[in-house]
Amino acid sequence: MTTETETPLLAVRNLSMRFGGILALNNINFDIKQGSISAMIGPNGAGKTTVFNCITGFYQATSGSIYYQDGDSTINLVQVLGEKLHFKYVLNPRQLASRLYYKMFGGSHLVAQAGVARTFQNIRLFREMTAIENLLVAQHMQIVRNPISGVFKTPAFRRSEQAAIDRAHTWLEVVGLEDDANRLAGELPYGHQRRLEIARAMSTGPKMICLDEPAAGLNPKETEELSNLIRLLRDQHHVTVLLIEHDMGMVMDVSESIVVLDHGEVIAEGTPHEIENNTAVLAAYLGEDYSTTVAAPDGTGAEGNPQETNNS
Repeated sequence: MTTETETPLLAVRNLSMRFGGILALNNINFDIKQGSISAMIGPNGAGKTTVFNCITGFYQATSGSIYYQDGDSTINLVQVLGEKLHFKYVLNPRQLASRLYYKMFGGSHLVAQAGVARTFQNIRLFREMTAIENLLVAQHMQIVRNPISGVFKTPAFRRSEQAAIDRAHTWLEVVGLEDDANRLAGELPYGHQRRLEIARAMSTGPKMICLDEPAAGLNPKETEELSNLIRLLRDQHHVTVLLIEHDMGMVMDVSESIVVLDHGEVIAEGTPHEIENNTAVLAAYLGEDYSTTVAAPDGTGAEGNPQETNNS
C-alpha cells in the first residue's frame, strides 16, 4: 500500500502544450514530494513558465494529467480546469453555462481553492492599492461574499473580514513588511514588491507555492534573505515550494530536488549534486559539444571516457 509519504504532492504525467503548430511542452513527467523545496531550471525558452501556467490554471494543457494530492483524495487539476469552450456547447445549454462559469470564475481561482498558489516572473501587484489591500484582495474566496451579509454587516461577515485582516498582517510580518502595510504597492522598493507578492500568495492558505524567478533583479543580500524565507515557508509553515530560477547559486543552495527542462522536454531530474554533474544538463546550458571538449581531472571526457578531439 502506498503511504502518504510515498505519494507525491504533485505528479505531472505526459503533459503537453501546443500553441498552434508550436509544441511548447512534449510529454513532461516529474514528481514534487510533499514538504520539499524543488526547483525547475533550464535555458530561456525551455518551457518552464508554460509548465507553471498549466499547473496553476492560466493555461489549459493540450493533453496529459496533473495529479494533486489533497488530503486522502487525488485531484486531476486538468479535469478541475475543464475543457476549452467549443462550439458544440451551443447545443447543450447546461454544458455551455458550466463552461462560461469556468471562463469567468475558474482557472487559477479553482486551482487556488485546491491549495496551489503562485507568484509571477514579472511582478503583478495592484500598484495603486496598499500592501495590505493586495493581501485582502487575494483572500476574496475566503471572505463571506453574500451581498446581504455585507450590507447588514452580519456577525459572520464581520468575523470573516477580521480574519482576513489578521491573516494579512501575519503574512506581512512574516516577510518583513509590517511597517509598509499602508504604503502603496507601487511605491515599495523592488525587493519589497517581490516579498509582497509571496505574502499575497501565502495569504490564500496554499499547501504548495510556485515561485516564478523570485530572485530576478535582487542583489546578493536580498537573494540570501529570499532563500531564508523559502526555507521558513517550508520548515515553519509546512508549505511545499516549487521554484523556477536562473540563479544557480541559489538553486543549488536551497533546493532538495531539481527538474531540468530543455526545448519543452525533461532532460534530467535529481538532487543538486546529480544535476550539476549531469552531462546532458551541462550540454543544454553550455552547448552540445561540452561533453567532448571538457576533460575530467583524470584526463577522461566528461562521461569518464577518453577525451575525443573535436575537429569540426
